[in-house]
Amino acid sequence: MAVAYEPGGSYSVRVDDVEYLRVDGVGYLARVYRPEGPGPFPVLVDIHGGAWSGSDRLTNEVTSLPLAQSGLLIVSIDFRIAPEHPYPAQVQDANYAVRWLKAHAGEFGGDGSRVGVIGRSSGGHTALLLGMRPNDKRYDALPLTEAMDVDASVAYVLTLWPVLDSYGRYLIAKEQGVEHLVKAGEGYFLTEEAMREGNPQEIIERGEQEALPPVQVVHGSADTNVPLHLVERFAENYQKAGGDLELEVFPDQPHTFAAKPGPLTDQAVAVMKRWIAKQV
Repeated sequence: MAVAYEPGGSYSVRVDDVEYLRVDGVGYLARVYRPEGPGPFPVLVDIHGGAWSGSDRLTNEVTSLPLAQSGLLIVSIDFRIAPEHPYPAQVQDANYAVRWLKAHAGEFGGDGSRVGVIGRSSGGHTALLLGMRPNDKRYDALPLTEAMDVDASVAYVLTLWPVLDSYGRYLIAKEQGVEHLVKAGEGYFLTEEAMREGNPQEIIERGEQEALPPVQVVHGSADTNVPLHLVERFAENYQKAGGDLELEVFPDQPHTFAAKPGPLTDQAVAVMKRWIAKQV
């Protein structure tokens, strides 16, 4: 039986890197933040941001470590990135990571029966696609040979400043001349058709979702990378479709406002802990 999760828990954490995935002869690592205790602990796959084309598993430590210290097994993954690996490569890798963790969580003191996922910015986009389409044949294309019957369904999706309307954000970036965001979108999706097909907002509008796991969105009201009105529209549509979504807005805060140590990050982590406790 899994350990009851308490947001105010306090554990020492062991940190290890393990190879969880190998594609075309290239290995990809996961950084495992393991609470030191009898467990098994609730588990969470952590997907970094970086406009689909940068960053790595190490960048989320500022939130991953305190979440692990509260009694969560956090597995922060590296994965294939654009432009070398366009859509849906990142979703495939995250889908595989969820299945891999379900099969191997016990080796790290985790409970693989209820796996959550957390994603930031473009990682939030990937997390939402994973949560809404856990059995999409394109997304689960990487076989997990030791557990072929395990699926990638998740218990909940936690997102920080997520790109939840990839096409809407692309159009705004083009209109405003934000070239690096335009190039990032085009480099990952290659075509506007793919950008819209893999757009969580439009998936909901088209009624194409396979699942509607509980979602939390942590967002800053002054985010110009992902304007708040896009987030509010997604939240409204997700709830209308029957999903449970909690939107936590931090006033006057920009994109990635909780990416460095400090009081705001502490507040955001506290919000996440309370919400996770409701899910597990």
